[in-house]
Amino acid sequence: MFHKHASRPYLIAGPCSAETEEQVLSVARELAPLGIDLFRAGVWKPRTRPGAFEGNGAAALPWLRRVKVETGLRVAIEVATANQVYEALKFGIDVLWIGARTTVNPFSVQEIADALRGADVPVLIKNPVNPDLELWVGAIERIRNAGVARVGAVHRGFSSYSKSKFRNAPYWEIPVELRRRMPELPLLCDNSHICGNRDDLLEVAQQALDLNYDGLMTEVHNAPDQAWSDAKQQITPLGYSDMTGRLIVRRETTDNVDFLENLEILRHKIDEVDLELFNLLARRMRLAEDIGRYKRRNNISILQTARWNEILEKAFKQGQERHLSSEFVEKFLSAVHQESITRQHAVMMQASTATSSG
Repeated sequence: MFHKHASRPYLIAGPCSAETEEQVLSVARELAPLGIDLFRAGVWKPRTRPGAFEGNGAAALPWLRRVKVETGLRVAIEVATANQVYEALKFGIDVLWIGARTTVNPFSVQEIADALRGADVPVLIKNPVNPDLELWVGAIERIRNAGVARVGAVHRGFSSYSKSKFRNAPYWEIPVELRRRMPELPLLCDNSHICGNRDDLLEVAQQALDLNYDGLMTEVHNAPDQAWSDAKQQITPLGYSDMTGRLIVRRETTDNVDFLENLEILRHKIDEVDLELFNLLARRMRLAEDIGRYKRRNNISILQTARWNEILEKAFKQGQERHLSSEFVEKFLSAVHQESITRQHAVMMQASTATSSG
């Protein structure tokens, strides 16, 4: 379950919130002919601030049961407490997902895990709000330890103070690392919550598929502009059909000999460049240590903010000339800068240790 099909991704779609019975059934009826795998709707809606629509709660569960009967679609909802798990299972909900605000709290995840013991229901786990891979992994492990055999992960982006066109920064490197650690784990992309708007849904969905994700979770509403929650990121069933119809599903590999041989040549060249980079980085760190020793002798602090700003400003310009994004340049240099600080700190500490020993 949750793994992509031969010709298309695993598809989960439906409204952000189950607003009324007619709204839920209307969306489901329009999505059913499109071949989605799972119909989603928010019953309990954790909102950032009080006063926003927080869902109809258990009163909406019979609506989803009716969706199953009338359309044949399997249904999924978000749960955040043990009681919500019990209510969902009582009404025959097929799949549960744990939201970002819950994943961030190990106590809440454990409560859900305990409620799931002995239940034969698949569970999807969204990444935590903050960019913390260990919290995400920990939540997955807690649910698995409860005996849940069918588990998947959903990448919905991360909160960030940096300016971006996205509602939640993708930080693609985090789910990529999750896939590296847990290659057998189905990985889906919630492109609606990453984007926060309709315009970029296709772009994000395609990037997820290009990274070999298994599926997509997208919010679909029969009248998005009038939606009671997250109106800007929802699309109509017709818009959803257009989006999925334009997706390109790429293969992970091929048996084409020419392709494999040429790919191996290019990868070998990348390995050579990587080795050059490591040699240059090692040289740079030796220079940083020399600077640390020079600062130590002159009683100068390690961090020099003006110098760091100068490096960044120059690097952004040089990166732009070489078609490197400012985001990449900043991330790369920040890592290099932090390692330089660590090296200089070690030099300072060596001197302190030697002095105290003497």
